[in-house]
Amino acid sequence: MSLFRNEIAQAAVSSEDALSRQYARFTVVRVAILLGLAVALVLSFLTDVATGTSSLAVSDILRGLINPDVLGKAQAVILWDVRLPYAVMAVLVGAALGLAGAEMQTVLNNALASPFTLGVSAAAMLGASVVIVFNVLPAWLNQNYGVALGAFVFAVGSTMLIHALSRVYGATVDTVVLFGIAMVFVLNALVALIQFVADADALQQVVFWNMGSLTRATWGKIAIVAGVLAVCLPLSMMHVWAMTALRGGEDHARSFGIPVERLRLLVMLRVSLLAAVAVCFVGTIGFVGLVGPHISRLALGEDHRFYLPGSALAGALVLSLASIASKLLVPGLILPVGIVTSLVGIPLFMVLILTQRRGA
Repeated sequence: MSLFRNEIAQAAVSSEDALSRQYARFTVVRVAILLGLAVALVLSFLTDVATGTSSLAVSDILRGLINPDVLGKAQAVILWDVRLPYAVMAVLVGAALGLAGAEMQTVLNNALASPFTLGVSAAAMLGASVVIVFNVLPAWLNQNYGVALGAFVFAVGSTMLIHALSRVYGATVDTVVLFGIAMVFVLNALVALIQFVADADALQQVVFWNMGSLTRATWGKIAIVAGVLAVCLPLSMMHVWAMTALRGGEDHARSFGIPVERLRLLVMLRVSLLAAVAVCFVGTIGFVGLVGPHISRLALGEDHRFYLPGSALAGALVLSLASIASKLLVPGLILPVGIVTSLVGIPLFMVLILTQRRGA
């Protein structure tokens, strides 16, 4: 009898050791994938900084980053005032949209969800249009920051309205999504009305803002986006276990004592802040918040300890590559990056969907 018990104990220890080794391999592989994404992002970032109408070698870029005094005045201006803000903003906005999209797809249990499902993009567009067309700015505020402020206020305001409606009628997945879809149609109609009454100059500005462009990036705007991302990412990582449990279904999450409705509302507010700050400075940029999380999910799975940072890295990489393409597609001309993400995002998203279905 004692021999039988010893065999059972040895089998249990052996099984535990096997599970430990399997879990260690699981962790190592995913950390390696995250490091691979980070390396790809660094290479894409350096390529983005080196790409442009003026020749600037990678060696000059590295030397200029370490010691700006080694560059000539013209090269220093190109590097620090043009290329770097453009490339850094692409990384930060892509990371913010990728993280926001990942969280939204989890709490709404919808693989096609993105920050724009709640109408954040349409609301930001309406805010920017109001400021541009009606010039509702205090005299002391610069127009660039005024347009960004208008876009941000309207974007967050739309989320607050959906939040209030969902609290009244129940913060279920279907309720939030339906309110978001309804908000998109209403806001798009208001934007069309404003464009109809706008003069030619204002209409041109509104259309250009709606295309999405990184050319308006400055170090002040970059600091704001970086600050919001630095606050929201740790908050997102604090909820990784709850978010992972939620992927098993709402009942599964509730069985662990997770307040699903409260978690969903907190995440939606955080998503809206990330998306609003990103959109208000660069305009409408689609598909990054949709494609980035799918890339991360295919590479890293549903464990949110890896999935969330992977989505941020994938979103940053997608927008950084789109930034490079925007400067190469038409020689001598920088295309609005929103056009590039739409052109590239549609076929890339279709490939991801087909790959996912084939794998299933």
